[in-house]
Amino acid sequence: MTRILLALWLALAAFLAPSAALAADYSRWAVAIVAGDDHAHDGGYSAVFDNARKQLATAFGKIGFSPANMIQFSVDPDAASHKTAIGGFADGLWDLSARAPDGCLIYFTSHGTPGGIVVDQSILPPEQMATIVNNACGQKPSVIVMSACFSGQFVPALAGANRVVITAARPDRTSFGCGSLDRYTYFDDCFLSALPMADGFALLGRLVQECVAVREKQTGASPPSDPQVSVGPGAAGLSFPRS
Repeated sequence: MTRILLALWLALAAFLAPSAALAADYSRWAVAIVAGDDHAHDGGYSAVFDNARKQLATAFGKIGFSPANMIQFSVDPDAASHKTAIGGFADGLWDLSARAPDGCLIYFTSHGTPGGIVVDQSILPPEQMATIVNNACGQKPSVIVMSACFSGQFVPALAGANRVVITAARPDRTSFGCGSLDRYTYFDDCFLSALPMADGFALLGRLVQECVAVREKQTGASPPSDPQVSVGPGAAGLSFPRS
C-alpha cells in the first residue's frame, strides 16, 4: 500500500511540474553504477545495494543511456559487473569517458560514514571522489548521485556549473532502508519510482526529495534524512523523455 500511495503521489507531482526542454542525447555518455557493500545496517547480508544497481542499469537504458557505455561494480560481481574497488572505479570511469565523451552519469549506492562512502573494505572520501570525477569527466555535463548515509558531505566537493549532484541525506544525517529484508533503500526506491515520471534531472531531484520525506513520515523514520540537490546553471536543462 505504501508503494502504491507513493506512486500516485509522484504521478501527481510530476503532472503538476512544468515540462523540461527537448530531451538531450545521452547515447555517448559514460555511465558508472557502483554497489559499494553487501551488508545490512546490522552487519548481516543484504542485497539492497545490488538490487538497486541492477534496476538502475535497466532504468537508465530506458531514458536514452547506452548499455554499451555502462560499467557496473558490485561487491558480489555477476556477469554484468566488476568487483567493487576504488581503483577499479577510477580506472573504469576514465577509460569509459574516453570512448563515451559527451558526459558522465555516476551513481553510488552503499553505506556511508561521516568521512565518506563505503566501497567494499575502503572508505571513499569526498576529496578523492572529486579528483576521480574531475580527472575523468572534467567540465563535461555530469550527473552524480550518492546514495548513502551522510552523503550530503559530497555536495561541496562535487558541485559545479555543469553538474547535477543528488545525495540521499544531508551531511549530518543518516538515510533509511538498508536492512536485510529491504529490497531497496528509501532513497533508491524513490529514485527508481520517480525516474519514469520526471522529464529532467532537476525535477527528478525534487521528486526524490519529496518522495523520501513522505516515505519517512509514513514509516516514522527520524530524524529526516533531508536529501540534497545541487543543480549548476549549465546543467539545469538536462532533460529526458518520460518513460
